[in-house]
Amino acid sequence: MTKKDALARKVGMVFQNYSLYPHLSVLDNIAFPLKMAKVSKAERHAKAKDLAKLVHVEDQLDKKPGALSGGQQQRVAIARALAKSPSLLLLDEPLSNLDARLRIEMREEIRRIQRETGVTTIFVTHDQDEALHISDNIMVLANGSIQQFSSPQKLYERPNNLFVAKFIGEPVINTLPAQALTTDLASAVSEDILKQAVTAGIRSEAIIPYDAGDNVLAKLHGKITQSSKYGREATADITYNGEHLLSTEMAGVAANQPDLDFYLTKSGFFLFDQSGAL
Repeated sequence: MTKKDALARKVGMVFQNYSLYPHLSVLDNIAFPLKMAKVSKAERHAKAKDLAKLVHVEDQLDKKPGALSGGQQQRVAIARALAKSPSLLLLDEPLSNLDARLRIEMREEIRRIQRETGVTTIFVTHDQDEALHISDNIMVLANGSIQQFSSPQKLYERPNNLFVAKFIGEPVINTLPAQALTTDLASAVSEDILKQAVTAGIRSEAIIPYDAGDNVLAKLHGKITQSSKYGREATADITYNGEHLLSTEMAGVAANQPDLDFYLTKSGFFLFDQSGAL
């Protein structure tokens, strides 16, 4: 691909900075790749107008980029990338310059556009929430090395290693030395696995105040030191065997009680050795 002409690569690119031509109208920005491909003016303008409708900027065609909002500029950039009918669309942190509300709106729009066009799309982001909401599959990278490539749900429910478990999920997964749980897990986890385990990972929703039957892995004892509510979100800080845990399911339990029983569910609990999940 390195030596191929840009038009022959069949790759459309959209960047964090929209890289639109400020002196050209929206219509001419979208049509520019087609002009470079020697497509006739009538044909390229017709296709540009169709793409403008696809990304919902058909009423902005005569405006220059400077007259558009950030979200509108990004829509134009996506339309321009699609103009060359790419086999692959690469979006490199395309929403980073937008405010939080517009980011949510635009990620839904990008998902819609991808589904309508069927173009294979690589969406690069450091925002795990964006990745989880927009992707069919996610590749998690660390220092240039692939840690896991799978569906968002599988990444969350079955992380390959501690890096993935900590990277995916909000609040961040609780981690503690596996030996802190050895006694309480003795009847639920094999001795061989416990001997290999270095770190335990516990999702905040896996710490609950009631016995959930078959999904319960173990009963633990600890103390709630603080409960907090932030709008619809609620968390409880728990001290367990000298370790700190955060639960999103225990916030209704009064803080500073003497040791109380709580339960650890099978889903949302992981053991890791130095190389990965056990």
